[in-house]
Amino acid sequence: MAREKYTYAQQVCIKSAGKTMQHTGMLYPGARIGVAVSGGMDSWVLLQVLRIRQRIVPFPFEIMALHVNPGFDPENHAPLLPWLERNGVAAHIEVTDHGPRAHSPENRRNSACFYCAWLRRKRLFELCAQYRLSHLAFGHNADDLVGTFLMNLYQNGRVDGMSMKEAFFGGRLQVIRPLLMVEKSDIARAVRQWGLPVWSNPCPSAGATRRSEVMDDFQRLCRENKGMKRNVFNGLCRWQMDLTPKAD
Repeated sequence: MAREKYTYAQQVCIKSAGKTMQHTGMLYPGARIGVAVSGGMDSWVLLQVLRIRQRIVPFPFEIMALHVNPGFDPENHAPLLPWLERNGVAAHIEVTDHGPRAHSPENRRNSACFYCAWLRRKRLFELCAQYRLSHLAFGHNADDLVGTFLMNLYQNGRVDGMSMKEAFFGGRLQVIRPLLMVEKSDIARAVRQWGLPVWSNPCPSAGATRRSEVMDDFQRLCRENKGMKRNVFNGLCRWQMDLTPKAD
């Protein structure tokens, strides 16, 4: 059987995830990974990359797609179903009311995005326990790392990033981010080249958050300062690498 050929952007995603997984020792034989699939390009590329890594790593691990629909459009995850069946990926899919609740009077103290994300994360943790999953994988990328760092610095006066691997519940669950060193631009190219069925985000707050404003400001500075974006990305990625203990 001929080896599958990958484009440059696809290789960046696959190899970077492999480097991160190897450096941190994210996985082990028999690991059971729940992949948080939102329908956006990051989670789609993560799901595809983990399928490919299954054929590369020298031990078996399982993946399961977890989709928690926030409830703005109960049908917009329809493209996920045939893809899962075609590729033999197990899944749990459910429609919730997280989004409308986050935008209702019930949520008086937090931003809509914070509350919706908190509800989603709580439900994902419950699903991991229900299906006895050892890992929960998110598609956060290098742009998210930059945004989180700047938000923590601006909003909280704290120098903090986003972990590649983090233990929860006494180590029973590992939250992992295999794409944390991949730039959004490479993910955007890879998702188009793989033809993954991304669907739009119907949330009324999409693109209108404080995080979006911070990243817009950062991108504006990068356009005015050649090499700034690359330096910031490289510096923060090296920092997170150094913070994460290297696997034996």
